[in-house]
Amino acid sequence: MKIKLLSLSFLILSNLVFPQEAIYDLNKCIETGLERNFSLLIARNSESIEKNNYTLGNAGFLPTLDLSSRYSGTLNDTRQNFTDGSGSVTKGVNNTSSSAGVTMGLTIFNGFSVQTTYKKLGELKQVGELNTQLAIENLLADIISGYYNYIQQVELLNNIKYAVTLSRERLRIDEDRYLLGSSSKLQVLQSRVYLNSDSSRLSRQFEVVRAAGIRLNELMALEDLGKPFVSKDTSIYVNPDLIYEKLLEETMLNNTSLLIAAKNKTISEYDSRIISARSYPYLTASSGYNYSFNTFGAGSSTNQQTNGLSYGLTLGMNLFDGFNQRRSINNSVIDVRSKELRYLEVEQGVKADLITLYSAYRSYLRLMTLENQNLQTATENLVIAMERYRLGDLSGIDLREVQKSLLDARESLFSVEYQAKLAEISLFLITGRIMNYY
Repeated sequence: MKIKLLSLSFLILSNLVFPQEAIYDLNKCIETGLERNFSLLIARNSESIEKNNYTLGNAGFLPTLDLSSRYSGTLNDTRQNFTDGSGSVTKGVNNTSSSAGVTMGLTIFNGFSVQTTYKKLGELKQVGELNTQLAIENLLADIISGYYNYIQQVELLNNIKYAVTLSRERLRIDEDRYLLGSSSKLQVLQSRVYLNSDSSRLSRQFEVVRAAGIRLNELMALEDLGKPFVSKDTSIYVNPDLIYEKLLEETMLNNTSLLIAAKNKTISEYDSRIISARSYPYLTASSGYNYSFNTFGAGSSTNQQTNGLSYGLTLGMNLFDGFNQRRSINNSVIDVRSKELRYLEVEQGVKADLITLYSAYRSYLRLMTLENQNLQTATENLVIAMERYRLGDLSGIDLREVQKSLLDARESLFSVEYQAKLAEISLFLITGRIMNYY
């Protein structure tokens, strides 16, 4: 009973002192990041602003309505001298004036500027959506890369654990030989050095794994960044069936950077039209209702009340503004051309990145095949070497080299698999297919 109570107490204490591990698969990491990541939340706020700006009133389609009121007064002393030599003095003459009015204004025609502005606001709204999409894609790429980097580091950790196991077994064999008198103390000491070296390396790798987990917690914006992270997956799978022609077609249609560059070009064209609209005549309408009430401290009347409607049309056109209109139009034409060149630059860069990434992707696939073959060969070599070492037919240095060859083959395979996965992620990102991981 005491043993059971002690075990239960230790379990409870462990839960309180040591943070519990969180087991995540890739979908859960992505889902958490999409809900909590701060950079993405900021991008969504910017998108909301652009949506709020896309209104008929902001474009100028709707009339404006203003309400105003005013109260004022004067307090004067008046002295009058008449032509017949007489005069009068009036002191403390208090006159007041009160007014209130409602005024409505409406732009009837302004060189199609209102319609063009509304279209421009629609494009800006779509740019906001694309910027959010770009932020989502970049976040997904970071999370996916971080997730598979964590898996890679765990694989390396397990590889070093295996190295420690081999070194411990070798030390056991050498100690048994030493006790039997068939081996020297030097061999035992050397085996212990190898074991200590591998153990030290294992300790450092634990910290690397820990840092990879913290990085993922940061991307997911978890409150407890130090919470231990454990991936549900234990290996890296690379899609071997990506075809360049299909990737190129999808990139030209769906690449977010290209879509944003195209939208910016369209917005620049709308800006040019808005500037050109200043050369047209403009027509505005106004209407209102006004009420005023005045009081007089002196004179033949004590007060006066006025109320009624007002209305009017204004037709105008700018004839000369110091050639500023011409300058603005010329600059807008240059800006449109710059946006076209910018689109071509982005398009060229995207195509170059696609070619580079796809070439690396195919190269890593070939390397994966070679590294797998090397790993199989190194595994067989170790089995033979360990048996020869037990029989005393192989030196300690030669055994260490065989062990190192196997461990290097594993690490090389893990590295190539991760690099191939990064190339795959980048290809999905550039083609706009990154959401396929979710």
